[in-house]
Amino acid sequence: MSDLSPDPARLRAILTHLDRQLADTDTIRTYLRLQREEVQRALAAAGRPPRPPRPQPSLPPARPAERPPNSPTGSGAGYMLEIKRHPKDPRPAVLHVDSCTMASQKTSPIAAAQFRVALRDTENIEPCGFCRPEDKPNDAPA
Repeated sequence: MSDLSPDPARLRAILTHLDRQLADTDTIRTYLRLQREEVQRALAAAGRPPRPPRPQPSLPPARPAERPPNSPTGSGAGYMLEIKRHPKDPRPAVLHVDSCTMASQKTSPIAAAQFRVALRDTENIEPCGFCRPEDKPNDAPA
């Protein structure tokens, strides 16, 4: 940032832009905090204590699944993770069995151990309502 223009008009424009970005970030932070508190109240009303935040599961980098057409097993991993379209997408990532026809092309095969971890992350990941991977037998060793 040491290469700033000495022109006061440009500096004011940059400052205005940065102030607007900070205000937007504060607004989003406030909204998320209010949403989080509402979810905690709902959990308390349901008789469950709110759980403390935990680290995100370590999942492989997102890349399109390499499923040949007409292949029911595709990657051979047994499960796939459909990633979010962008980080601010309000919808969670989705778990699928590897033969699910409802999965988009933005999926990554995941191992059974990663699948079990992802199933427990109910805040950021949900199982597919079509293929219901949580009901499938899991033959892989833990």
